Amino acid sequence: MSHPIIKDDEVDVVILATQPDLTSFLEEWRPMFSRYHLIIIKDPDMQKDLKIPEGFNHDLYMKSDMDRILGSTSIRFSGYSCRYFGYLVSRKKYIVTVDDDCVPAKDGRGFLFDAVAQHISNLRFPATPFFFNTLYDPYQKGADFVRGYPFSLRNGVKCVLSCGLWLNLADYDAPTQALKPDERNSRYVDAVLTVPLKAMMPLSGINIAFDREVIGPALFPGLRLAGEGKQRWETIEDIWCGMCAKVVCDHLSLGVKSGTPYVWRKETGNAIETLKKEWQGMKLMEEVVPFFQSVKLPETAVVAEDCVLEIATMVKKRLGPVDPLFGQAADAMVEWVRLWKAVASVSPTPGV
Repeated sequence: MSHPIIKDDEVDVVILATQPDLTSFLEEWRPMFSRYHLIIIKDPDMQKDLKIPEGFNHDLYMKSDMDRILGSTSIRFSGYSCRYFGYLVSRKKYIVTVDDDCVPAKDGRGFLFDAVAQHISNLRFPATPFFFNTLYDPYQKGADFVRGYPFSLRNGVKCVLSCGLWLNLADYDAPTQALKPDERNSRYVDAVLTVPLKAMMPLSGINIAFDREVIGPALFPGLRLAGEGKQRWETIEDIWCGMCAKVVCDHLSLGVKSGTPYVWRKETGNAIETLKKEWQGMKLMEEVVPFFQSVKLPETAVVAEDCVLEIATMVKKRLGPVDPLFGQAADAMVEWVRLWKAVASVSPTPGV
């Protein structure tokens, strides 16, 4: 079975800059990132000038670029939401994104792990969502399909989303962090598996890669909570869009993988303060998960954009009466599809 070769010039690495000096971060990643084009988005809420070391092929986008390229929009690209702006302006087939509080991890032998190369490998080889292989990814070196795996399913399907993991500080919610403040993840598992058909999962945009051409419109800033003191729960956005993306992948017979690559995530934030912002969103998730588990899309939805609009209609009808925030999320999904189509016809070059 032949597999497509992903070239370096087909990949954009999207980096959200939440700290004013990216020197240390980019120097840590130089062995991996120097081969690729970088899209760096400066958080509009950050007032200080951004420092970027020399030697990287990159484009830097700031608030002025967002205003010019997006025009009038109800979606606010700030904080973690900035990474989605990078998805819009990219013109490459594949996107890899890593947060700026992460550095390369070491594998089980103590060698630095090339997260970008592993993500690309995950996307390059098929996924097997319709029947679970107990040796995990059968296309990796040293593995194959186990006895009893149907031969009719061994070709697999196209993998469009690769979800990496984290060493040191795992991506826990605030209550877990507060209850286990000293817990750190040191367990490196050298494995990749396909997320089975109809199984939901909590996506973390901290360390992912995806086929932008196929599934990009399903990765969007949707559900955002706002309250007094401009408190926002941004972390629900990638969880919301992750479940949406999984529903779309299942409907379109596309694959999602989870496992390696790992990144080393540094300790950040205050769990108690974060909990104050997240509590409302955590309660809403009890409504969100059953909804996505029950979504069935029509056969007329044949591309990701169609699927997102169909889900938005269902969100407004079924979840809108539960909480007005869901109605706002449905509107944001429709607005995202509009932006996706509009930005495709606009020059994405920063500073123009």
